[in-house]
Amino acid sequence: MEGLPPMMSPPKAGTSASLGGAALSVEKFIESIDARKAVVGIVGLGYVGLPLSRTFCAAGFQVLGLDVDSKKVDQLNKGKSYIKHISSASVKEMVDAKMLRATANPKDLRRCAAILICVPTPLTKTRDPDMSYVVGTAEMIAKHLQPGQLVTLESTTYPGTTRDLIQPILEQSGLKADKDFFLAYSPEREDPGREDFTTETIPKGVGGIVPKSSKVAVALYDAAISKAIGVSSCEVAECSKILENVYRCVNIALINELKMLHDRKDIDVWEVIKAASTKPFGFQAFYPGPGLGGHCIPIDPFYLTWRARQFDMSTRFIELSGEINNQMPDYVIARLMDALNDVEKSLKGAKILVLGLAYKKNIEDIRESPSIELIERLKGKGAKVDYNDPYVPATHKQREHNLGMKSKALSEKMLASYDCVLIATDHSDYDYPWIVKHAKLVVDTRNATAACRSHRKKIVKA
Repeated sequence: MEGLPPMMSPPKAGTSASLGGAALSVEKFIESIDARKAVVGIVGLGYVGLPLSRTFCAAGFQVLGLDVDSKKVDQLNKGKSYIKHISSASVKEMVDAKMLRATANPKDLRRCAAILICVPTPLTKTRDPDMSYVVGTAEMIAKHLQPGQLVTLESTTYPGTTRDLIQPILEQSGLKADKDFFLAYSPEREDPGREDFTTETIPKGVGGIVPKSSKVAVALYDAAISKAIGVSSCEVAECSKILENVYRCVNIALINELKMLHDRKDIDVWEVIKAASTKPFGFQAFYPGPGLGGHCIPIDPFYLTWRARQFDMSTRFIELSGEINNQMPDYVIARLMDALNDVEKSLKGAKILVLGLAYKKNIEDIRESPSIELIERLKGKGAKVDYNDPYVPATHKQREHNLGMKSKALSEKMLASYDCVLIATDHSDYDYPWIVKHAKLVVDTRNATAACRSHRKKIVKA
């Protein structure tokens, strides 16, 4: 889609997108928010950007979505969604109401009062932050930055990114932060597939480079989200997001380590967790698995370890938790090999069916999924591997992975043809008693077969 989306009229020459002048005015910006005259630009229309677009549209804001993927742009402008928990009906409604338009033309950002950056922040092969998407986006925005605009980074990153990296790039435009434009950080808190909390209902931390940037950013998010929580600086907001995911990473590593210990003692860790969870205070349940997946927990804590090294500090808890979580695929494969050995079968040449490719249940997201790691390692050891996932009909190329596989349809005959069925993701769609009944052997990494009382001898917990 080229040029200006039809829902917006171009600004007058020499004026800012929605604020009517070049002066940096908190009052004018907040007035434009209250009147719903502020057009919200969202860069990156993936698992963060698209739900955020829907949230602002629902609050009465016109949204301009920018993405480099022309297929996404075309789909959205035709009223079609590519994310499972965002329905095509809701996208069509926003497009038809002229509340949402997608574009691949960065010049259109000049018409926006606020520009929210929602691009990936992965790790390199050496587990250092890959800031190329953020840097590239900031450089693009700098070419079109207008006086009076608000730029907010939502991508998870290390503390100091907004002030030390983004601000200097944006100021290459000739405009100065706090004098000509607002700049803030507000970390995303998306959890794809979750039904009890949504983008609209999850409180959002917001921190600006100075108080007035915080004030306008809080006002913007407060107009669309249940509660915007202003903090004293962008660094505090950046650290808060890292803390959330470090907390989960460390506790998951703890329970994964206990799982490996309890397995040696023939104690069911799932029963242990259930018993501990009866305590009404002082305990929060975390659950073991075949490894970490998703866009946050496997990645974000290592942004902090990288930053800490720059200050000659070692974040030992985080690094140790990463080591434990990263070894879980190897542990699962060792358990699978033992299970095959017990039925006098070698892993080399064995037919293995992996159930679930997504990184967690009931979603289609395969980013950093441990299932991919398991498949690659199993193939590397000579196994013949297929997968089934009702949400992922075929794999797609990722940064470091390209399985080139398609989901196999389940049937009684098909299940019986495999030497082992490995449950890697516990989708609710699966009929586990039926799977256990017809499989020769089941290795369960998610306690999905807990209710399968019959055929227990076929099941190995891993």
